[in-house]
Amino acid sequence: MNRLVIVSNRLPITIHKKRDELIVQDSIGGLATGLGSIYRSYPSLWIGWPGLTTKEITRAERKNLHTLLKERDCEPVYLSEHEYEQYYNGFCNRAIWPLFHYFYHYAQYDQDLWNAYVKVNRKFCNTVCASIRPGDVIWVHDYHLMLLPQMIREKNPDATIGFFLHIPFPPFELFRLIPWRKELLSGLLGADLVGFHTIEYVNYFLSCIRRILGHEHEIMRIRTKSRIIQADTFPMGIDFDRFSQMGESPSVKKEINKIHKDVRNRKVILSIDRLDYTKGVPLRLKAFEALLKNHPELKEKVTMILVAVPSRSHIDQYAELKHEVDHLVGHINGLFGTMSWIPVRYMYTFLPYDRLIAIYKIADIALITPVRDGMNLMAKEYLATKKDEPGILILSEFAGAAKELGEAILVNPNDIKEFSSAIYDALMIPEEEQKNRIKIMQTRLSRYNLARWTSDFLEILEKAKQYQSFLSARWMDDRALSDLCTAYLNAQSRVIFLDYDGTLVPIAKTPIEAKPDPNLFHILEILARDPNNNLVIISGREKSLLTTWFGSYNLGLVAEHGIWIREAGGKWEMNLVATNEWKDEIRSIIEVYVDRTPGSFIEEKEYSLAWHYRNVDPSLAAIRIIDLREDLLMRTKNLNLTLLEGHKVLEIKNIEINKGSAVNHWIKKNYYDFILAIGDDRTDEDIFKTLPHGSYSIKVGPLPSIASYSVRSVEEVRNLLQECFTEKKA
Repeated sequence: MNRLVIVSNRLPITIHKKRDELIVQDSIGGLATGLGSIYRSYPSLWIGWPGLTTKEITRAERKNLHTLLKERDCEPVYLSEHEYEQYYNGFCNRAIWPLFHYFYHYAQYDQDLWNAYVKVNRKFCNTVCASIRPGDVIWVHDYHLMLLPQMIREKNPDATIGFFLHIPFPPFELFRLIPWRKELLSGLLGADLVGFHTIEYVNYFLSCIRRILGHEHEIMRIRTKSRIIQADTFPMGIDFDRFSQMGESPSVKKEINKIHKDVRNRKVILSIDRLDYTKGVPLRLKAFEALLKNHPELKEKVTMILVAVPSRSHIDQYAELKHEVDHLVGHINGLFGTMSWIPVRYMYTFLPYDRLIAIYKIADIALITPVRDGMNLMAKEYLATKKDEPGILILSEFAGAAKELGEAILVNPNDIKEFSSAIYDALMIPEEEQKNRIKIMQTRLSRYNLARWTSDFLEILEKAKQYQSFLSARWMDDRALSDLCTAYLNAQSRVIFLDYDGTLVPIAKTPIEAKPDPNLFHILEILARDPNNNLVIISGREKSLLTTWFGSYNLGLVAEHGIWIREAGGKWEMNLVATNEWKDEIRSIIEVYVDRTPGSFIEEKEYSLAWHYRNVDPSLAAIRIIDLREDLLMRTKNLNLTLLEGHKVLEIKNIEINKGSAVNHWIKKNYYDFILAIGDDRTDEDIFKTLPHGSYSIKVGPLPSIASYSVRSVEEVRNLLQECFTEKKA
């Protein structure tokens, strides 16, 4: 298997200095726990920050540390104290984290913090590029490194790169608030596969890609000018067997006995999470307070164990949260507590692994109720530890895990009344039902565990790369270009069919804006001047506009997708008999959609109508185009009409008319020993189908096509025409 290169903010180890001695320990929690076992089961390299700043470790110590890390297949990225503060505590956790978790009012958009984020991502890029080998699979993780995939791509165009986001991706209305939204999205599109926990996050991401960068997508494949990028869902699992078996260890049983001595025979309600404003810890306390107020019979019969793991306490919002939680715990214990009963047992600390498992096992109810969370693996860990034991998971509907764990009690944590009632209902559920619910979820979690999550991601990444390879096999490389040029130079009678919009000029917001420029006129003039060339521009445009632009040049023209034909120096003739008697009926339908769809408009041609929606909000356009297509299909069945879809345009015309019929006009009349056609959208596939064997056909863009070759852009088309055909003949 190819080597797996994992790149994350932190390495899966923690470095301590004790009396000037470096001590390396495995990290517990976070991504390190999630990927630790997987990382050791593959030929791997893990790249990340080692946990010490350059101020804390000397150059000599770095050499020793490098040796220690190399033994563990790790490669460090060293950051200064200032860099880490500005990048991690700064942009990552003062801009991205709050915004992506819907706390947009906490987000800070500071240029210096952004600059630090770019700089650190660049440092990671340099380390990755210096460390990778041919064939390596690079897997970048999380919001700290959203620019990294594109940075790596720029230096290693053929690299296999996956990216996984472990936090939610926000909807467009929130994501658009960040000033560097285009840069972040472009950074992610450097990957071949972008993974998320839920389909909701994928849809938000695709919406932002379309509305901010203008890239369309189909079946979660994003189309850029040069590449296809896959997006997909991968609900992260856990090492189920490890958590299940850990409960049988002597150290865990010892911890269980200690806890039982404290809580006695009371029902245990567990709340465990990082002390982060996204986790909704105050809401849990308020729901517990409401439970005790509404059900005084529960006095001294229930205990909440509140474990709050310290997190980012130097950030103002976190310090304020700690103060609020301390106050609520004191308030509840003061209001309800007795000499023999403490309602809330509060631990503001990091728990050792065996104590964590012990608390999971003795908890009758687990409150995993964030106000927003990417997945929340603690919910899955709690369930895994329940080996033939009862327990109830109360889970926030705003956690990614809620999509998988439907047998849990799902709550809106903001609704304190509902939340409190859910806790009471959980206490009343019979043990047999509790076990049945847990068993169903355990079966699911054991099947889609961490190993399956990893293998799924890597398998889809490989397939995404294979699909790219299938498409890129048609990219016109130097050898293909040389063969094309040679065939052109050796030919005595040539015909060249060129689409216009998207082939010779970039797609514009409105058709009239896509005017030919002096460089294009220069290229066409030289091509048309060659007596061995028959140059034809085939367009969906009206014949009057094509005449205005190209009427004085020695070239053929095709208007309205093949209805009108004009040979070089000749007059416009109708290629096929067409009718326009249907236009009034169809126009009235389209006008309704224009009125209901701001930014859309009708382009009326002599024998066709086109509905343009390039300037429409993409989410609205996606709905309207489906509705309009269905309306028109019903009306056009008996009118001998067809619907032709192009770039953000739907055109209605006579069914017999297509660009292929226009190509036949030239091919049937003359013998050519060199035939070339270049086009960019679905309408040009009719041209490619019509060409005889031995012809050259080129598709502009990365989408599947029956064309022989592909080029990436209008610029490449012009370069090909200029460098291969005009300069060598001039």
